[in-house]
Amino acid sequence: MHNSSPLTPFDLNGKLVPLVTPVFTLLFHVKINIIIHILGKNDAYLLKDFLMYRLPCMIFAGDTVNIGEISYKLKTPQNPELVPVKHISDSLPQTVVQHLRWIMQKDLLGQDVFLIGPPGPLRRSIAMQYLELTKREVEYVALSRDTTETDLKQRREIRSGTAFYIDQCAVRAATQGRVLVLEGLEKAERNVLPVLNNLLENREMQLEDGRFLMSAERYDKLLQEHTKEELDSWKIVRVSEDFRVIALGLPVPKYKGNPLDPPLRSRFQARDIYYLPFKDQLELLYTAGPNIAAERVSQLLSLATTLCSQESSNLGLPDFPVDNLLPALHVLNSFPMLSSQQLVHRLYPYNSILGKDGRTAVEGVLSRFELLDGRRQPAPSAISRLSATRGLEGHADVTLRIADKDVTFQVPAGTKELRPPNSSPTFISTPSHSQLMAEIMQSHMAKDICLIGTKGCGKSVIAREFAEMLGYSIEPVMLYQDMTARDLLQQRYTLPNGDTAWRPSPLVTAAIEGKLLLLDGIHRVNLGTLAVLSRLLHDRELDLYDGTRLLRWDKYQTLKEQLHFSDQQLQERSILPIHPSFRVLALAEPPVVGASASSSSRGQQWLSPELLTMFLYHTVTPLSKAEEMDLIQGLILNVPKEAAENLLHLTHNLRKTNDPTAQSLASSLSTRQLLRICRRLSQYPEESIAHAVKKACLSRFLPSLARASLEKSLANKETLHTDFLSCISLGKIKDGVLTIGNVSAPIYKPNEKMKVPDVLFYDNPQGVGKNKIVDRFLHLLNRPREYLQLHRDTTVQTLTLQPSVRDGIIMYEDSPLVKAVKLGHILVIDEADKAPTNVTCILKTLVESGEMILADGRRIISAEGRPNTIVMHPDFRMLVLANRPGFPFLGNDFFGALGDIFSCHAVDNPKPQAELAMLKQYGPDVPDATLQKLVAAFGELRSMADQGTITYPYSTREVVNIVKHLQKFPDEGLANVVRNVFDFDSYNKDTREVLIEALHKHGIPIGAKPSSVTLAKELPLPEVKMTGYWTINQGVNARRKLLCPTETHLIDIKGPVFLRVQGYPCNRQESRALSFSEEKAHWQIPMNEVNIICDVTTKDDVLYVATCNPVALYSMKEHGETIQCVELYDVFPRTISGVWQPFVTVAALGSPLDGQVVLHEEQVGTHTDTSTLTELGGHKMCQDFAHKNWLLFYKEDGNQLEVLDVLEGRVHSISLPINLKSVFLAAEDRWLLMESKTNKKFLLTKPMHMAAEDTGVCQLHSISEDPVSSGHGATEVSMPQMLSCEQLPNENLSAALDQKIVSPNRIMADTSSFARVVVGFPDLVSPNEVYSFKRPVDLLEMKSGESGSHMFLRGGLRSSTAKRENCVSLLSANQVVRALPPSKVPMKEVYPKDVTPPMTAAYLEVTDLNSKKVKYIPVPRSMTVSPYTSWLSKVSESDVLMAPLGSGGVVTVDMGGYVRLWETGLDTLQRSLMEWRNMIGTEDGRPVQITIQRESGLDVSAPKHGKIDPNNAPHVGGNQWAGGTGGRDTAGLGGKGGPYRLDAGHKVYQVSQAEKDAVPEEVRRAAREMGEKAFKERLKEINMSDYDAATYERFSNAVRRQVQSLRIILDSLQAKGKERQWLKNQALGELDDAKIIDGLTGEKAIYKRRGELEPELGSPQQKPKRLRVLADVSGSMYRFNGVDGRLERSMEAVCMVMEALENYEHKFKYDIVGHSGDGYDIELVRPDKVPKNNKQRLKVLKVQVHDQSVDVFLLYTIYSHPNRMKTMVRIVVPCTPTAPTPASRSWREKRLTSTSWWCSVMPTWNATASGLSASPRS
Repeated sequence: MHNSSPLTPFDLNGKLVPLVTPVFTLLFHVKINIIIHILGKNDAYLLKDFLMYRLPCMIFAGDTVNIGEISYKLKTPQNPELVPVKHISDSLPQTVVQHLRWIMQKDLLGQDVFLIGPPGPLRRSIAMQYLELTKREVEYVALSRDTTETDLKQRREIRSGTAFYIDQCAVRAATQGRVLVLEGLEKAERNVLPVLNNLLENREMQLEDGRFLMSAERYDKLLQEHTKEELDSWKIVRVSEDFRVIALGLPVPKYKGNPLDPPLRSRFQARDIYYLPFKDQLELLYTAGPNIAAERVSQLLSLATTLCSQESSNLGLPDFPVDNLLPALHVLNSFPMLSSQQLVHRLYPYNSILGKDGRTAVEGVLSRFELLDGRRQPAPSAISRLSATRGLEGHADVTLRIADKDVTFQVPAGTKELRPPNSSPTFISTPSHSQLMAEIMQSHMAKDICLIGTKGCGKSVIAREFAEMLGYSIEPVMLYQDMTARDLLQQRYTLPNGDTAWRPSPLVTAAIEGKLLLLDGIHRVNLGTLAVLSRLLHDRELDLYDGTRLLRWDKYQTLKEQLHFSDQQLQERSILPIHPSFRVLALAEPPVVGASASSSSRGQQWLSPELLTMFLYHTVTPLSKAEEMDLIQGLILNVPKEAAENLLHLTHNLRKTNDPTAQSLASSLSTRQLLRICRRLSQYPEESIAHAVKKACLSRFLPSLARASLEKSLANKETLHTDFLSCISLGKIKDGVLTIGNVSAPIYKPNEKMKVPDVLFYDNPQGVGKNKIVDRFLHLLNRPREYLQLHRDTTVQTLTLQPSVRDGIIMYEDSPLVKAVKLGHILVIDEADKAPTNVTCILKTLVESGEMILADGRRIISAEGRPNTIVMHPDFRMLVLANRPGFPFLGNDFFGALGDIFSCHAVDNPKPQAELAMLKQYGPDVPDATLQKLVAAFGELRSMADQGTITYPYSTREVVNIVKHLQKFPDEGLANVVRNVFDFDSYNKDTREVLIEALHKHGIPIGAKPSSVTLAKELPLPEVKMTGYWTINQGVNARRKLLCPTETHLIDIKGPVFLRVQGYPCNRQESRALSFSEEKAHWQIPMNEVNIICDVTTKDDVLYVATCNPVALYSMKEHGETIQCVELYDVFPRTISGVWQPFVTVAALGSPLDGQVVLHEEQVGTHTDTSTLTELGGHKMCQDFAHKNWLLFYKEDGNQLEVLDVLEGRVHSISLPINLKSVFLAAEDRWLLMESKTNKKFLLTKPMHMAAEDTGVCQLHSISEDPVSSGHGATEVSMPQMLSCEQLPNENLSAALDQKIVSPNRIMADTSSFARVVVGFPDLVSPNEVYSFKRPVDLLEMKSGESGSHMFLRGGLRSSTAKRENCVSLLSANQVVRALPPSKVPMKEVYPKDVTPPMTAAYLEVTDLNSKKVKYIPVPRSMTVSPYTSWLSKVSESDVLMAPLGSGGVVTVDMGGYVRLWETGLDTLQRSLMEWRNMIGTEDGRPVQITIQRESGLDVSAPKHGKIDPNNAPHVGGNQWAGGTGGRDTAGLGGKGGPYRLDAGHKVYQVSQAEKDAVPEEVRRAAREMGEKAFKERLKEINMSDYDAATYERFSNAVRRQVQSLRIILDSLQAKGKERQWLKNQALGELDDAKIIDGLTGEKAIYKRRGELEPELGSPQQKPKRLRVLADVSGSMYRFNGVDGRLERSMEAVCMVMEALENYEHKFKYDIVGHSGDGYDIELVRPDKVPKNNKQRLKVLKVQVHDQSVDVFLLYTIYSHPNRMKTMVRIVVPCTPTAPTPASRSWREKRLTSTSWWCSVMPTWNATASGLSASPRS
């Protein structure tokens, strides 16, 4: 019956009609086909036309349709316009006939049917064919997730101020006897469709307006007993017996959607409508493509069938859109040369939607059916011609160039004039775009199109060019995630009289007017919403909410002719034609391709099988480098070519790389962004590419890995320019023009001055915050602003219009956005990252094309043109403020979504100097030191927030608030005021500890008490005595006055040697955090633990430290953040041998050689500055005048002085008649020399500036030392250890000697005195008086053995005297400071009997000549010490080296490289103590009183003055005496009450507020005991010993901070995952703006509320992420742990992972495996058995160091000397008492006899057993 040849009829206009001609009954087919054979075709067509088009209009009741043996009696339709037309083709495949027969059977049985099957139009087509066949009226509704029961039952509308119920589709169908077609049941939300349950089952339903629908049977029964009027009065309505429901749905779970509710499902009869059988489909395709080889058609269909098979589905491949083969073959029919592979790509863009495995699978099938012909077949290269088709309106003839051949074809065109290709000035055509345009043109002739391409690649531009070429008007619709089906189709509004009405959406107007509908962002909108368009896209039909039907043009014309209706009549019946030119062009970003093509990755695809059937797809590939260059040069005329090339080179390198980090950067450099950068470069050519790229990528806020990747790429490309913005001058206004830097702009003259911001803004190099900068900018430009603050609940409606109801009429209030657009103001959008990106993305069309559609039907456009529009003011601009993307800001990624349509600037926190300057403006009276501490502490906290150590990123705003408080209330301490900010974190123990540590590090004494002062005890100095005279012999006697000849020669320079300077962060800690002592700050030098400190010197505020194993130089500033290190292997190569022990001294040079140093190696005499090196013998260096750029060298027992003039590069050698012991530079031209054997002193005088020709001018004078009176016998000869090179100031000299005196002087120190002052030396010839502060015992006579532990390393080991005397004079403070070993300190006097002295590296002996006191400041012992102890002992007597500081005080560096700064001067200490106490805040202990001052003159009973004690004895309490210190009511200090303060000069007894507020000790003890008890209970519960608990704590404590950071990040992930969404259509909650009109009409479900969005059914299950931790458990981990602690670090890392992931099992599933020589997968933790408590975790750590096969467990026992040395001893302990197996025993024996297994104790010195103290560490 169906094997006859297919027919291709013409309509009355002679136009070809596709194979969709309506037929009256299937029986006609047989008859017509027979008549055709008899009559011949022409006559037959006339007959067929009559039978098929005219006859159906003359249906009479009683006519019958037969399908096979099933008959259906036709009825005349009441509303014939509701009967579907032109759905039946004239030759129906047998399968379809079978389906129709089945539906007829169900219809006759009165049953409702459910047609289920894969996506595509086939199910709907079959339903419509049946309804057309049986002449049934249809009520069609496309269900979506936004469908509510009002869309199905009744909706309220207001007419003339009264609310009426209007029946909706289900009720209309039931009462009028129509067929209700429900499409997309799986899209409807749960609990919506059950409202139909009773209607389906019993044909009954209670309506909102009080009526009741009743089944025809029951109604007719009642009618026999009652009249119709009675039934009407009871509001009973008859349901027609012809009412049926045909439901269309997809099978869930195979496809995404909600499964059917069982009660609903049970009411339907189901029929599987699968794709047509292969043979039927093939017949259909042959007809569509007569010019195509049959074999090719068959191959394409085979491919489609394969990709719809179960096997394909198992691989996770989406179904192939079989229904789209028909339009695709229309294209292929016109272009037989088109490659099949290209065609398949348009139907099934597998490269975009599938991962690697999926692509391979599809290409395998393509190759199997010989369809991989992409390379063989030419692609269309360009559109060569375009012209309107003659005689056919709305069409264009397009000529494409394909492989040197022109092909012309017809396509639909718009209503405007066509534009020739490549004639647009704003569209630069590139080869790839030309080809794409030609391909789009091919697809356009057959079907709607979707362009897929990355953000900013030019999709919108291509769409616009395509539309203009074909004369289309574009109707852009920006899609967003919350968009509802209503937003897409129709929106409700109120008429001026308050009646409700429906306004068609732009989509509907585009369809009616024949425009090109641009759906921008279909990847964003929910698929359930988009499904309402499927009928429009497939059949060009659409049913709207108000009952309007849009019909395809030819169906509309057929209907008109059949029913003899005019357009007016059809319009009255709400039937409108869809313009034949109407086309849809969708734009989307590529789907997220899963790593594999597994079913789970399908959840990330927006391109579902259903969506595949709606469009033909084209991929917009990024431009090639050359094309992008042409584009940039075409659009931006004067762009610097080299800069553009560099920029493109960088971009394309990033795009090509496989590194995901670099690819994420490439996404920020889209073509759109490149054009913006080049536009800027053309305006400002001096700006560097690096700066522009960093701005585009917001590099400041990139993760460290991505930032490093970008820096590396930029470094490869060009030398990074200095950031030219750093030196911009601030705004100047002149002649109405504002100039900032080199940019000028005219100042605006606004109408609305009140909208121009005026802000307190301090001009700093950089600003305060985003808002302040923007407000200041607008203030300078005088621009009015509109302000919009976004938040989580911002919706598209609130961004554009705010609806409100006045007098029952809905009014729309313009939002700030609309006002700004109208008036040309600046729109400031604040907190843009807080709103969902699907909301903010509607700004895209506004920014890009200047268009936006508003909720009230108006539209913003950029130029005049159409009614009901708002023309965008030319001055309108948008400034968007957002927090940076990424952790810890938990906003949405606004930058990722929309960053490339704005010019992005990163506003960082101000630089420290700028922040300081700004804070100074806010707090002019706040001390600078306080401000610096605040800036440093907050800077550190911000960097910790960046690293994720803390969650909260402290902003400048908080510092400003602290400073404002301190300015207003200066007496409140900083430590108290910072609590205003940090009390937020006071309940989080870990965060609190981090914060306190950071604040303490920068010297903010939070938690300190004013009484916590731990200054060293002062002991009295012995009285100063004059102990003798020094006489300089100036006589003529030659023996007394000797001339010393001088020679000058150039120095021998080698080099230069190029050295690498490495920077390390300086972790400087302020020492006065919890208590006040002499120590100011400390930090560790990053040096090797075997290295030895050998010298330290200072210049201004720079410290230089030299080390000698290996030789290296470290430099750092007192308050700097970086330690620079220069390793000098190349200069001192002999250290490598290890035999030679060098000793290096360092001298810092002065201007003009600032920042350069000289290093001198004493053993050989190599010395080097920054660029040269010289060799001398084994000399000593005097560096007192290094700042004058000369140095003195001498040899012990030598007779020559070498003066090195660094600037001139000369050495002056002075020959002496004596052998030298030591040299002291008393002044630049006077040097004190000591003779080696006799210890006799000489004074050498020389000219100030020694020139080469001056020879023989140095004079040597002997110095005789005489006693005070000759009766005392011989004078003791003092051996100076230190001599100052300048004199004490006169007031200090007078104070030291207790007499008013003005004279030249020098201060000297030796072993027998604390200090000596030589008055008159070295300038006066007369005898110089020597005043001494004598020691009770000479230091040389003191034994080192007094202090136990120090004897072990210091006693007996010294091979020679130490090279460093460690004695300095501080002339301004009148002090001599020396570092002494503990053995030479009078411990009994310093510490009370019952106090054990602390372990120290040394004591600083501070001799203060002003106060006549001496004190001993303990220097804490070194953390680590080099094992080369004999070498160490040569350097210094104590474990520290010392140098004076330029700022006063001294610096010490201990042998472990720990630097400490000390403040010793009495005055500076007092000042610092006052500042420190001010920071804590003063507190007088009095209770705070509330008083009310009254103006009345009444006397009050006053507290009394009290009795005055004639002896002025101190009184504490008693309520009697005046001037007491305590008690109450009387005048005095302290205590409580009392009329006023009265100070009688006694010590005040005061109870501090802290002590008053303190928790009693017994309460604290009880709390501690409770904690300990709970801890022990917990251990008992998990069966863990105290020892195990302590062992575990050791690992756990080491990573506690890191565990905290990791958990913070995991928490934020969880919070984001659990973020709640708006649930619409609720009966309770907040009023939904979009439902205000529904509310007016009285509907109930008009609210929205926040709730957790249920995952969409069918979406893949969110499974926990899998992590695998791999631990190295090989033998080398044990073997070398002693060297670098690798095993312990590894165990800590494993501990960190286990602790951090505790309680996140639902998010992360992890396992831990070990690898070693024994295997690569030693299981430590299984994913299904993760450790739950500390014991289980410790067990894992034990297994990590436990070799299963030998049952050995390695324990580390650390033998450590308290002060010096740590060595590791390995002990092998069998862990199990069980007898070993023979195999394991032999293995063990082999291992234990092996010498490499045992690790010996390796000290480099011989230790006696008594000297070691052992502390086991497991």
